Order: sequence, then structure tokens, then C-alpha cells
Amino acid sequence: MNARVRPVHVRARLQLVAVALGLASAALVVRAVDLQVVRKDFYQEQGDARYLRDLEIPVSRGTIFDRNGEPLAVSTPVESIWINPQELLEHADRIGELAEATALDAQSLRERVEERAKAGKEFVFIKRHLNPDDAQAVLKHAIPGVYSQREFKRYYPSGEVMAHVLGFTNVDDQGQEGIELAFNDWLSGKPGSKRVLRDRRGHQIENVELLREAQPGRDLTLSIDRRIQYLAYRELMASLRKHNAKSGSMVVLNARSGEILAMVNLPSYNPNARGNAPTEYRRNRAVTDVVEPGSTMKAVTIAAALASGKWKPETKVDTSPGTWSFYGHTFHDTHNHGVIDVTHVITVSSNIGAAKIGGSLPRADMYGVFHSLGFGEVSGSGFPGESPGRLPIPKDWGPVEQATISFGYGLNVTPLQIVRAYAAIADGGVLHTPTFVKGGGDAGEQVLDPKVAGEVLAMLQTVVAKGGTAPTAAVPNYLVGGKTGTSHQSAAGGYSNRYVSLFTGIAPVSDPELVATVVIHDAGSNEAGLITYAGGFVAAPVFARVMDGALRLLDVPPDNVKTWYAGGPTPPPSVPAAPARSEPDAETLGNMIEVATP
Repeated sequence: MNARVRPVHVRARLQLVAVALGLASAALVVRAVDLQVVRKDFYQEQGDARYLRDLEIPVSRGTIFDRNGEPLAVSTPVESIWINPQELLEHADRIGELAEATALDAQSLRERVEERAKAGKEFVFIKRHLNPDDAQAVLKHAIPGVYSQREFKRYYPSGEVMAHVLGFTNVDDQGQEGIELAFNDWLSGKPGSKRVLRDRRGHQIENVELLREAQPGRDLTLSIDRRIQYLAYRELMASLRKHNAKSGSMVVLNARSGEILAMVNLPSYNPNARGNAPTEYRRNRAVTDVVEPGSTMKAVTIAAALASGKWKPETKVDTSPGTWSFYGHTFHDTHNHGVIDVTHVITVSSNIGAAKIGGSLPRADMYGVFHSLGFGEVSGSGFPGESPGRLPIPKDWGPVEQATISFGYGLNVTPLQIVRAYAAIADGGVLHTPTFVKGGGDAGEQVLDPKVAGEVLAMLQTVVAKGGTAPTAAVPNYLVGGKTGTSHQSAAGGYSNRYVSLFTGIAPVSDPELVATVVIHDAGSNEAGLITYAGGFVAAPVFARVMDGALRLLDVPPDNVKTWYAGGPTPPPSVPAAPARSEPDAETLGNMIEVATP
């Protein structure tokens, strides 16, 4: 029996297939319209996000030069390795290889990659400031998601010699201290921006558009003379070693313009490899730290006395018998100088003479001279962290306070303030604003009568002569003047048996060109085992040696050109010869000790 065969509805099946194909075609058309018309912008942005990227165009920081065009801070090109965490995680098995190539801990790197990927980060630095060859060695591994970027790193050719003036930059090349911070906006420039096309591996294949033009940092020329800076560093270091001192500072100023030619502090640090250098080593003590200036203030007290009209250089003052009881306090001189004139108060650094002279002046008038010479306020140098010091206002002065301020106790000053005040005396009473920028000096302000300034300058010359407190400050064939200072360091409840040794000098006094201040802390026994801390013994020789070199470097004519060129051993009487570089005899050393009991 034959099976019954069902009829095949071919036409119906064909119609079904046709409908299905029609619906599929319609869906494709709708999708195409959606992609290319309705949602075109959205998908274009998504595509661009994967293949177009806006990149920063790094710029080099401006170079810092010394006044003679020698580079002090330069930017060198380096490479930094960065990753796209999400892309790298797709090849997580190669994270260990990347860690080995970059000398990073594999587990820490893996955790960091995962953490950044979860946060949606697409750009993470893992190694900064590599040598370009080292960066290429990492990239040769061809690990997906690993790239490099050009950056710049700061380099300081003079190392620790210039450290406190220049400061340093951070890993992003932004100034953190010193000149780098003070002039950060000027030096930094502005990075550019460009849009680039990348392939699926992240390699840049085409520059699409320049979005913002890069503006490199501008160069800066400082007033600093690198040669004098090295001289100051060398001689200050030698003095600290010789006297077993803890720290020191030196500032050299152009007397006519206020330009800072050298500023050195010790201990120092290497800004190229700061490492574990103590934070205190990074302070520019010449502008941030204060001291009680001791006898260096006697020149200011005498200037106030002369300005008052009550005193003249030849006016007598009785300092007998070498001690003076005053309102329950006893002031001391190193010797009984007897009746001396005002000039000799400076020459022998009489505390009693200075106290009596200062005490005879109206408090407001004396304060006015101190303040007009820059004490109690910042100098205006613009250096970050500069201290204004402390100068008590006149209403807080009692008789004892006025007496002690007269010889340098009861106020706090910075080395920069001291050298600035003496520069005003050297420049005929004109006070300049110190500057670190070449050509940045100002015309200054007349704060002292030129006659008064000239009289004080003549007195300062006697300090360096025989019988003064600083014969060791003499410079061969140049007339120089200055003032020593030796002060106790303050401590909890009073003063300690630690000392600050100071000297501020002017060279040459015949036509002032340079002014310098030397401050040394905690001088102890020297190479000969002799314990001394007097400013004339510790600080004055540093001044002499630095000025000896600096005056020649700057081609400042000697006061006796014939003797200087002939190399004659004995200059004429008007031009004192420098003493031999040996220990002073007992009499001279006795004259150089000048510490008062505060």
C-alpha cells in the first residue's frame, strides 16, 4: 500500500524567506541610517576617543645664567615611561616583564595597575626622568599599553656651591625653592598641545592638529658672579674646617647698585642629588636665619649719633675703668680704654662707649636711623622666605634695652640686612634694594647724610689698621674698612657659651666697589689648638681672602697701582699691607676679643 504524500507548498516557503530577507534588509538600512545619520556624532566621538588623543607638547625651562653668561641651571631632555592600565591588563602576563625592565617590584606594579584601571585611568607614569637610551630599552620589549613621553630635567652644573641661591625644581620641573621658585612663572613657559592619530597599539602615526603652540621658558641672567661665588664658598669652607665651626654664611654686594654678586651658606647640599640631605641644609641662612649682630651694629649707632649733631668723630667719651654698671647691669670692654674719641669707639670696639653714646640719643631718632638702614623689614630682594628680622619699636626700649641695642644685642638681623646697611654707608648714605637679577639694581634712597656716611666710612678703616680689631681683614694694596662682631647665641632663659663671629667690610674704601658680610656659628678650637671665636680672628680673614681675589677678578684698580704691578713687598704708609697669614700675636688677639655680657 502506497504512503500518502503531503503536498509541498513551495510558494509559501519562498514567500516566508522573502519576508525574512526583507525584514533583515530593512533592519540593516535602519541600522545604517542610525549609525551614519542619527547617531553619527556619538560614534565618531567614540572612534576618535580610541584613535585620536590630545598630547601635551613639553617645553624646556629657561636657562639661568650668571652675570657673565655662565650657565647655572639648565634643562636636559629625558624620557618618562607611562602606561595605559586598562590596555596593559589585557596582557597581564607581561606585567612581570615590565617590572623587571623598569626595576620595579612586580607585585606592587600589578596592584598599582589594577587600582588605576578600576579608577578608569588611561595615563599613569611608572618611571620618570630616564636616560633616553634606558627608556628605549624598556620600549623594545613591545609590551602593549607601555609608552614613553619626552620631559625635561633640571641640572645644576655648580652643584652645592650655588644650591641656596638657585634652589631646585620638583619632578614636574616646577620651582620649589630659591630663584627657581621666585621666578617660576618666568622660567616655566607654557606647554603646547597637539592632536594625534594612533593605531590600535597606541603608536602615534600622524599629527592631526596643533591645538596650542608651545612657549618655551624664558632665560634669566642673575647678578651672581660664579667666580666670586666659588671664592666665597672655598674660603668659608676653609674657615669652618680650621675653626671647627658648625655653619656659616657670606654675602657679597655691589656697593653702588645693590646687585648680589655672591651668597654662600654652609653646610650645603647637592641639588642634583638631594637624597637624604637634612632639611636644614637647604635653608638659605643668609636671608632666612637671624642673629644678634653684636658689634657690627656699633657703626649704625655711631651713624645715628653723628646724624643727631650731638657727637663728632673727635668727641670724647670716658670708658674707664673698662666696666660700667648701669641700672643693675654691668657692661664690659676687653680692656680699660680710658677716655677715647668716637672714632676709637669703633676702632677698639668699645661696648661701654657705644652704650653711652647710644643712650644719649632720643629713642625715636636712634630707631629711625636703624630702620632707615633696612633693619626690622625685609630687604625687598624677593627671595622666598626672607626674614624681616626683629627691631623693637622705641616705646619698648628702656635705658638698658637702648644701651644693649647700641652694641648689637636685643635685635635680630639677617646677614643680607647687615651687608645692605653697610653698602648704604659705602655709597654715601644711599640705601639700595638688593637684587639677584643682573641690571636689576635701583637708584636707591638717600637715608643718611653723605657727610655722616663718609665719617663712618673713615672710622671703619681704622678697624683694619694696627690696634683695631680686624688687622686680618687687610687686603694687599687696597684700602679697606669694616667692623667685627662677636655675639653670644641666645638660649632658653638667656645666653649660651656659644658664639657668632661676624665681619662686615668694604673694599676699597677710597672708591667703594664691594661690600661683604661673613657670619660663622660655633667656632671652636683651630688647627693650633687655640680656642677663639672673635669675629676678627674667625670671620675677618675670610673677607680678606675673598676680596683679594674678587677685586682682581673685577679689575678694580689698586690704591697704589705702581706698587701692585711691581709686586713690591712694602706699600707706602697710606696703603697698608696685608698681614702674614699666620696666627695673631697675643696683643693683637687680645684686641680682637670683643664679646660683651648681654
